[in-house]
Amino acid sequence: MSSASAAIPQPGRTKAFLRLVMIEHSVFALPFAYIAALTAMFQLDRNIHWGRLLLVTVCMVGLRTFAMAVNRIIDREIDARNPRTAHRELVTGAMSVRHAWTGALIALVVFLGSAALLNPLCLALAPIAVIPMVVYPYGKRFTNFPQAILGLAQAMGPVGGWLAITGSWSWDAVILGLAVGVWIGGFDLIYACQDVDTDRETGVMSVPARFGIPAAIWGARVCHAITTALLVWYALATDAGSFFWLGLLIVAGAFGYEHSIVRPHDLSRLNRAFFSVNGFIGIALFVCALLDLLVRGLTV
Repeated sequence: MSSASAAIPQPGRTKAFLRLVMIEHSVFALPFAYIAALTAMFQLDRNIHWGRLLLVTVCMVGLRTFAMAVNRIIDREIDARNPRTAHRELVTGAMSVRHAWTGALIALVVFLGSAALLNPLCLALAPIAVIPMVVYPYGKRFTNFPQAILGLAQAMGPVGGWLAITGSWSWDAVILGLAVGVWIGGFDLIYACQDVDTDRETGVMSVPARFGIPAAIWGARVCHAITTALLVWYALATDAGSFFWLGLLIVAGAFGYEHSIVRPHDLSRLNRAFFSVNGFIGIALFVCALLDLLVRGLTV
């Protein structure tokens, strides 16, 4: 095998990297970036700018891929001590740290390049978006509230989606970003409950490990109540129509269902709550928001 061909990533490494970063979980944050971008287009000239929407997608996937890869790299020793995460690629050796860093840096370059193609403000603010992505995996080493850092990181998606279209700041996008950040921080509180015993043994800091599972579940409920209130605020601020309000009713119902199947002493359906319900929330609200904008005059 030549040195040139050896330098080309093998298909097995690519698949391992995609598993490492759980690329399919982009569904959680992408819909809200789309909502912000499409709302900005509606306010700008009522036309969908497909090129910019594609760049928003590339930016979001690139940044999330970088964040997940860095998270896995930094946490690989913690993952090795947790039976739930001991199968991850950097622990088992299916992916080397060097190749994980290579993938992470490629994703970062893609993100920065896409931001540069959008507008100067997006490029100028892009490095700021990277900071919480790198800080978050260290958060569980120095604070009992790493979910707050995760929420801050995720809140940037809608803000970035709006900036990508208008090139200017929007407080409406900040409201939506806060809703996303509090939402994701809330369901990560639920997700962290399954590791409470291991976290206490290994010294990993989290709300469930410090305050207990009941406190974490109640914290998640409060977060999701705040999320609903912020989404209502966003709907009012952007003069949303009936379809968006229908989406809010669906989201509120999904939150109710999520918290009915996850209880402090019964985490057996936690994965359904985390993956299925939260994935549904993002997609359902996006579909309703898109229908609302189209009915109100957004041109495809």
